[in-house]
Amino acid sequence: MLGNAVYVLGGAQTDFERNWTKEGKSEVALLKEAVDDALLSAGITYGDISRLNEDGRVACFVGNFIGERYVDQGHLGALLTEVHPAFYGVPSARYEAACASGSVALDAAISKIRLDDYDLAIVVGWELMKTVSSKECGDILGRAAFYRKECPGVDFPFPTLFGQLAIETVNKYGLDRDAYFDDLAMISVINYENAKRNPLAQTRKWFMDYEEASHRGTETNPLVGETLGVADCSQVTDGAAVVFLASERMIQELRLKNLPRVKGFGHRTAPMIFANKMIESRQNNYILPWTRQAILDAYGRAGIGVEDVNVIETHDCFTSSEYVAISSFGITDPGNEFEAVRDGRIAFDGSMPINPSGGLIGCGHPVGASGVRMFLDISKQIAGTAGDYQVVRNGEIPENAAMLNIGGTATTNYVFIVGR
Repeated sequence: MLGNAVYVLGGAQTDFERNWTKEGKSEVALLKEAVDDALLSAGITYGDISRLNEDGRVACFVGNFIGERYVDQGHLGALLTEVHPAFYGVPSARYEAACASGSVALDAAISKIRLDDYDLAIVVGWELMKTVSSKECGDILGRAAFYRKECPGVDFPFPTLFGQLAIETVNKYGLDRDAYFDDLAMISVINYENAKRNPLAQTRKWFMDYEEASHRGTETNPLVGETLGVADCSQVTDGAAVVFLASERMIQELRLKNLPRVKGFGHRTAPMIFANKMIESRQNNYILPWTRQAILDAYGRAGIGVEDVNVIETHDCFTSSEYVAISSFGITDPGNEFEAVRDGRIAFDGSMPINPSGGLIGCGHPVGASGVRMFLDISKQIAGTAGDYQVVRNGEIPENAAMLNIGGTATTNYVFIVGR
């Protein structure tokens, strides 16, 4: 049982192309801009927040991975009081689960509304990553793995680990290695093409075609680690995303109808060390069985199956993670993910479009914000407000949309389903 209904009033994301350090702007400026834009989208004012706070009806939930390293700042839940005095006294806390930090914040917010503790939940996900060099950034991100055991001496730990996932996928399912890496290149191209439709995507002005993506180790697509190329990797990104969630009582007060509603969720945690994941999954058809189970949990809570899902936002931190997500969602059997790549099923105009926003590869990946951004984008698809990247089939907008957000090497797995 999901308890009280939870609705999505609206939200906003910053332009992921921007470099806030070069602009001379701080994390407070980032948060203020994102919150201001989200208020406009949701039809809420700072005065409304103050009024609701007087009755104990509003709370804030902040997702951030590792601001202590990027901007030398902790206690990030309280930072919203620097955005506006309306947040004085409002309950607020920071939530962290590596790249799934935004989803943990969403989960807490949704749970509080379901339990009738609050009528309005403000969920903020953010990360400023361009404050350090690429090499230092890669080292910082290594804390999302078991740093002491998996990262010493490795310049870019996560491209290396997800390159291992690529090799493990080839070996587990007996795939032709060259064909598999060509499929990964096509996933990259799809995400870059989708990003061109998104006015807030980091790579909307970038060039990427199949020839460039499929030739790794070149000047235009150098290797990162030993296996994956730059085209296979998500971006180092500055950005924030904000979502306003509301109870049934709240939307009745606002006299709103036909809002996107949270229908289901899934949350599973796998062994932290990547090698242990692979050992534990040897007897399972799925290379990431905990990811698959989180999706099944979400389907079960929503009372739907993959055949009822119309669009997906998934965690393509690397092309190898999107590849295994295809079967995890049930689009194909495990080992046959290539079918959905090659027949165009996951393309923007396919029967099961994945990442119409551009995903993490195309849109960008400010790690603490990505879960909130994905949730915002599937909510836009349901509301019909996604603009040029709105999915429409036979004149109809989607009935159900799903998202998968992972932390670490698919250690923390979060799935949300939003629908009409």
